[in-house]
Amino acid sequence: MPDLELLRPRAYLASLRPLGLWTLLVAPVGMLAGSASAFFLWSLDRVTQARFDHPWLLFLLPVAGMLIAWTYHHHAKGSARGNNLLIDEIHEPGGGVPARFTPLILLSTLLTHLVGGSAGREGTAVQMGGGLASEFVRLFRIPVRHRRMLLMAGVAAGFGSVFGTPLAGAIFAMEVLTLGRVQYENLIPCMLAALIGDLTCSAWGAQHTGMIIASQMTPGPFTFGHLDLLVLAKVGLAAALFGLCARLFVTGTHGIQAALERFIPAYWLRPVIGGVAIIALTYALGTREFLGLGVWSPNPDDVTTVSVFHEGGADTWSWFWKLLFTAITVGAGFKGGEVTPLFFIGGALGHTLAGVLGLPVDLAAGLGFVAVFAGASNAPLACTLMGIELFGAQHAVLIAVACWISYHFSGHTGIYSAQRPGILKHHV
Repeated sequence: MPDLELLRPRAYLASLRPLGLWTLLVAPVGMLAGSASAFFLWSLDRVTQARFDHPWLLFLLPVAGMLIAWTYHHHAKGSARGNNLLIDEIHEPGGGVPARFTPLILLSTLLTHLVGGSAGREGTAVQMGGGLASEFVRLFRIPVRHRRMLLMAGVAAGFGSVFGTPLAGAIFAMEVLTLGRVQYENLIPCMLAALIGDLTCSAWGAQHTGMIIASQMTPGPFTFGHLDLLVLAKVGLAAALFGLCARLFVTGTHGIQAALERFIPAYWLRPVIGGVAIIALTYALGTREFLGLGVWSPNPDDVTTVSVFHEGGADTWSWFWKLLFTAITVGAGFKGGEVTPLFFIGGALGHTLAGVLGLPVDLAAGLGFVAVFAGASNAPLACTLMGIELFGAQHAVLIAVACWISYHFSGHTGIYSAQRPGILKHHV
């Protein structure tokens, strides 16, 4: 039965009031987060170039790790929990987000990448967005009832602007909070913040790495309408492996962190050991392609998140080595996040599976690109939208299947330990 109340002019105008309030509150948060992401992306390019220009910086990785650990131990006041602190504050506002939250994560991430740590950028962008939103609430004395909404808006704007995927950013901010549930009451504020953040980041001239799925699927004997059932079955099998890969990454990262905390009492020594392990692996493998972000390299033979979309752009085990490098880096306490390395891991694994399953390389890499992240973050809906935003809607069904099946096989634990259990993925 239609809601006749909304047909009355006064009631209709009343329903518009929240839109004006939301825009007034989240627009500054979106602009702040988008500007911070633009500066971060520019700075990240500079420190990455410096690392390529000065290879000896890798030997400072243990020293940088010790400095990061000491700074967070003595001056962070809870900031070391990163994204998990934001998630907890959104669920149950408590001690608040410290003012030093944003500069600490920015500087520590840049230092991690300068010396070759295999980390990402999502964690930094999300934490900067949430931290700036918290400061906006504090400085302008925004009523407490709007605090949760603005923190979510900051997360959405940070995520959406750093990857150029505002729709995914809006859904991610709502989906990442609780396993198996999406809370839609802040959908419009998150969408506004993510769009404004992305527009602001672009206005500053920030560039996002472009990947495309160019292959056209030739209709086969099992094609019905626009869907090839054989291809769908192959994607389903690949997606299960993407989910298991995500599970391996999460288990490995948390396991390394737990082992170091258990057996190494000195907090500052843990990243030193992790840094030494990364240096040893680098020289054992004879390549530096698994260091840093992995998005680009001056060496055309290196595996990157772009090269995995092309024939011969990755080796069979490139995905595993990037997984190991990142698990050690993050588990040892370096900063930056996990998402961009997960793109590398998923894309490289897709590249490997393409030859086994008879799928186009760019299609398999693109599906792995978003599906491994979907499994590791427990955010399949956001990752489906991200895949559509990045690669277009032509393969939307396959992207959704890859993300959702990966989510099913990745286990109940994700990269965000503060994510609360909602609905179990399966009961068997």
